[in-house]
Amino acid sequence: MEHSSWLTGTLVYLGAAVLAVPLAKFLGLGSIIGYLAAGILIGPWGLAFVTNPQDMLHFSEFGVVLMLFLVGLELEPQRLWSLRKPIFGWGSVQLFGSAALILGVGVACGVDWRIAMVGALGLAMSSTAIGLGVLAERSLMNTTSGQSVLSVALLQDVAAIPILALLPLLAMEHSHAEGNAWVSAGKAIGVIAIIIFGGRLLVRPALRWIARSATPEIFTAASLLLVVATAALMQTVGLSMALGAFLAGVLLAESEYRRELETDIEPFKGLLLGLFFIAVGMSIDFAVVTSQPLLIAGVVLGFLLLKAAVLWSMGRAMPLPKAERPVFIILLAQGGEFGFVVFQTAAQAGVIDAQISSFLVAAVAISMLVTPLLLVAADRWLIPLLAGQRRSNIAEISEPQNQSVIIAGFGRYGQVVGRMLYANGIKPTVLDIDSEQVETMRKFGWRVFYGDAKRLDLMRTAGAASAKILVLAVDDVEQSVEVAKMVRQNFPNLTIVARARNVAHYFQLHDLGVTMIERETLDSALMSARSVLEQLGWEPHQARTLALRFRRHNIDQLAKMAPHRKDEAKLIAAAKQGRQQLEELFAQERDEAARRQVRSSWDKKLDEPEAVTALAGPSPQPSSQTTEGAG
Repeated sequence: MEHSSWLTGTLVYLGAAVLAVPLAKFLGLGSIIGYLAAGILIGPWGLAFVTNPQDMLHFSEFGVVLMLFLVGLELEPQRLWSLRKPIFGWGSVQLFGSAALILGVGVACGVDWRIAMVGALGLAMSSTAIGLGVLAERSLMNTTSGQSVLSVALLQDVAAIPILALLPLLAMEHSHAEGNAWVSAGKAIGVIAIIIFGGRLLVRPALRWIARSATPEIFTAASLLLVVATAALMQTVGLSMALGAFLAGVLLAESEYRRELETDIEPFKGLLLGLFFIAVGMSIDFAVVTSQPLLIAGVVLGFLLLKAAVLWSMGRAMPLPKAERPVFIILLAQGGEFGFVVFQTAAQAGVIDAQISSFLVAAVAISMLVTPLLLVAADRWLIPLLAGQRRSNIAEISEPQNQSVIIAGFGRYGQVVGRMLYANGIKPTVLDIDSEQVETMRKFGWRVFYGDAKRLDLMRTAGAASAKILVLAVDDVEQSVEVAKMVRQNFPNLTIVARARNVAHYFQLHDLGVTMIERETLDSALMSARSVLEQLGWEPHQARTLALRFRRHNIDQLAKMAPHRKDEAKLIAAAKQGRQQLEELFAQERDEAARRQVRSSWDKKLDEPEAVTALAGPSPQPSSQTTEGAG
């Protein structure tokens, strides 16, 4: 089928996706396998409904761009800066370590070093689309393995321009390429600077002006225009479009329109990513595969094992839990969509011929095809073995709820709140992202739903629009803050009663306008302090009063310190002043208690007959004169 009719093409793509993806999900293979299978089915080597998959591949790459933009929206500049070491450290280890191993094996097998270099650089790349797509699908983005995969993916995008600049240098006839490479590097730096400063100075005011029009569809159009313009600007200087979109997202991560941008772009991202995977399935050249099946199987298996060896070493050196290492290794061992660009560019530059380029493209596509299958196998056998327990697959909350209270997080803290509410006849809607915790609670008779409270659509299903109170009992600090941000922006009438892990967490929630915050260790620590005072001789009511006054003073002091939490000097000064005031207050309390005790002891003595007699003086005795006179 030629692309003479966009309506017919749309029918084919959507029909294949609608049929293949639910079937793959039903078989437990995941949506990505469904999209890839749909691409193979309708591609040149299947039913041949599509004969030129490259056009669709170029168009659908925009789904990866949108995905990186949304990832950037989740990373504030400070948080991105905190990831600089994993990005440039572990990301460089993965990319250059894998490339060096593949290059060495290729040269040892007799491959020309230029061809081996091109293959090593292209095969060392990993699929950002599949990696981040799987992490999002499994709600693993905020885990250690998720952040590690993101760091490596970002380094690969950063390395795109020097790799593409290197390829012409490998061609002997392009001796002038070195100068062009320096010019390209200068243009790239200039474009990145334009995006950074433009995002700071121009984009936010422009979005604010557009939002005043109160026209939702225009804001959606502006959101897409922002991503498209950034991608186009990066592409003009040969940079990764996805990297540009990511930078734009990071610069808008602190914007007041962040959640609205996410809501507008999310549907387009999901659809275009699906088309991208379909295009990857269509692009597999089965003629190359069938002509040299053993060779291509050896190449795929070889580079997967070499990259897995590097990633396994990284996983041992990094603070990565054992149960998360298989996902980390599998997602980064595969080839990536950027490999297609590397091989096509090398072929155009004359470094490799078209046949070798098709062979390497097929190897990358096959590695992307087997990755979801490897994940399924790891889920069923390897991860349970490492974790020592079975992985649970629980459906997310799907039925709309209408309770007045929502509890997000049902661990040790949320359970106490839930039991208190149930005891008083209140049945909240309970959400937890830990599938094992959900299963355990259901065994004890609790009605707990599986779901990520950071997701806007899921919270709407949970009834956040009509509920009165959200009990924010999420254990992870970053996730807790993310939930609070999303709720404050999208459900302003929903009162948040939050749990704070520590003072820093308290300040973050306080900055978001959350006023009902309880630090999880404060009351239990004060109960212990009361017990200590009672054991030392304080009266129980006095110990209780002191604990309550300490609690009130501590909360007031935190509210005073909150405006200065980013100024260390003022924060320390406020803390010292607060501690001194508390010590003076309690000293006055002790003095007052001592005076009351003295007065009380005197009052008791006054009530005794001997004391009354002593205070009144000796009893009057008759004088001798009187006695004598009387006598």
